Amino acid sequence: MPLNSNPDDELDFDQSLQAVEQSLQLLKARYSQVQLDQQQQQQLQQRQSQLERESRPSPALRRELKQISQQLEDLELALESRLFSWSGLREVFWQAVRFGGLGVVIGWLLKSLAS
Repeated sequence: MPLNSNPDDELDFDQSLQAVEQSLQLLKARYSQVQLDQQQQQQLQQRQSQLERESRPSPALRRELKQISQQLEDLELALESRLFSWSGLREVFWQAVRFGGLGVVIGWLLKSLAS
């Protein structure tokens, strides 16, 4: 039995496939950037601990320590913003609304059946 292929279905499939490939590329790029940021964060933390162990830090070392602290804060913010997305939160929110509402409705039904 031959399959009837609709050109619209093929077009939709191609567009969906391209969207998935694009999302995968974006995810790979974001993952690579997160890995690089984590490596840089580790290196900065090591340098920071080396500088903090100095017995008599010079003004230059204090400036470098301050710069490292600022870079670490920036990296932490960048990492958090890359790992946290509002679209993911939006999906979780609507799932909570959907299932929470369903729970309320089931609770009302059970209460009315029990009384």
